[in-house]
Amino acid sequence: MTGLRKRVTVGFLSIVCLLFFSGMISLLELGHLSRDTGEILKANARNIELAKEMLDAAHEQNVALIRLSVFGDRSGDSLCRVCMDRLENTLLVAQNEALDKSFLDSLAFATTELRLATDNYLAFGDLRSSDSLAAAQTPQRPDSLGIKWYNEEYDALYGRLTAAIKNYMTSTQSSLAPRAEQMKKNAYRAVTPVLISVAVMIAIVLMLYYFMSIYCVSPVVRMNKSLGDWLSFRTPFNVKGDLKDEVLELKERIETLINQSKQPKA
Repeated sequence: MTGLRKRVTVGFLSIVCLLFFSGMISLLELGHLSRDTGEILKANARNIELAKEMLDAAHEQNVALIRLSVFGDRSGDSLCRVCMDRLENTLLVAQNEALDKSFLDSLAFATTELRLATDNYLAFGDLRSSDSLAAAQTPQRPDSLGIKWYNEEYDALYGRLTAAIKNYMTSTQSSLAPRAEQMKKNAYRAVTPVLISVAVMIAIVLMLYYFMSIYCVSPVVRMNKSLGDWLSFRTPFNVKGDLKDEVLELKERIETLINQSKQPKA
């Protein structure tokens, strides 16, 4: 393969290769972008799930402790322990899965405070005065000492715990910011090869058009006009220009045919 055909083939193969490699790079970057997006959404959903589990456990423990401390319902004793265990286990899972454990320090401290207060009340709550105990054992009759303990001690601890859980829900979002920024860069990297390939492809197409026009189209047009003039008016066949490869061979063969036609027949 030589000459004009080689130039045209090389030009179009260059475009095909450029499109292929830019497409592969874009697909690779889009794969990274898709994977990062999935991981961020999965981590966000997991954080919300753990926070909801902790809030539910804290709420159920709070309800059970109200029944125990205010109304003297001893059935809430075991439920308090179960809910505290559930809260601590969920917190442990969150600590194991967290990339940045600093967001969980305040939550762990609030959980420990609530655990100590709950255990102390469950252990020493029966040492109340006999009058208060008798009142607490009366169905639906509030226990004044239990109400005082709940309002003065437990309620503040419970408020700090729920605030820490909500802060955990919002604070973990800030840890996603670097990954979101990386996703933004990956998106630009996925689009950039396509833009570059399009620009280069346009340049190659314009170059092909220029060379085809200079070395192929224009010479053929001039040869066609000169040959038509020779056939119509017998003007000399004279094509000027820098002709190369097959176009030059075509001009020479036309001149050979014209010269042969001028020779007298034997």
